[in-house]
Amino acid sequence: MRVAVLIPCHGEGPLIAEAVRSIAEDEPVEIAVVDDASPDEATRATLVALERDGVTVIRLPENAGVGNARTTAFEATTAPYVYPLDADDLAIPGVLARMADRLDADPGADACVGDIAEFGDHELLRRIPSRLDPYRVALTNEYPITALYRRTAVAAAGAWRPYYERQGYEDWNLWMGLAERGARIVHVGGPGYRRRLHGERLNQLARRRHRERYEAMRRAHPDLFAHLKQHRRASDLSRVKRALYPLVYGPRAEIPFERQIKPWFDRLGIWTRAAR
Repeated sequence: MRVAVLIPCHGEGPLIAEAVRSIAEDEPVEIAVVDDASPDEATRATLVALERDGVTVIRLPENAGVGNARTTAFEATTAPYVYPLDADDLAIPGVLARMADRLDADPGADACVGDIAEFGDHELLRRIPSRLDPYRVALTNEYPITALYRRTAVAAAGAWRPYYERQGYEDWNLWMGLAERGARIVHVGGPGYRRRLHGERLNQLARRRHRERYEAMRRAHPDLFAHLKQHRRASDLSRVKRALYPLVYGPRAEIPFERQIKPWFDRLGIWTRAAR
């Protein structure tokens, strides 16, 4: 098998089965679901049903956090490419094979990304850069949680292990680790997964301690930040955006009503490359 799908869960109930059913490929796929000590009966019943259908389910004895749960799935699988999928999100039929083909054709690429088809609270196609830009990722994460990664690259970057004592931003931290190591990405040429937006997700909750988490990532990736001036010169951002990114992003705390305003900015393409 070429691809392993890594699905951590904590209380998502029947949505986990939807995530698993969304994996529709013409080739066999390795799937590992890690139950991060879900507290509810609906999730436990869903996992039992998945096991009866032959899905590998790993149960953690206590809540370890999404980064540890995802890393547990990573370490329990063996396929050369890994595709982390949140338990409330959906894969796109056939996308894993297309992404794996892109990586097969380019052995020097460490990950294949796709655009994000957001649905739920709003619908938006969020465009993802086709180049891993160390300057961008040092200041804000414009790269997806769900991409197809080369296993060796993830292992070298430390997988999704927490970078300090609090949960949050483990995916951003991985992208920083990849950028610090000079990783290169390719784009599948369309959406890579469907992201369900419903209420506050973990990274939105992490914004409440954003400055603290951001400073911890700076300490975890000294080489990335030591060369920020060189990365800025090499960035494909426009001159105006290169100047504004440190003011808008980085350690800046969230401003009042930012979460309410941002979706409208997204639709206008002010800070993200988005299409209706």
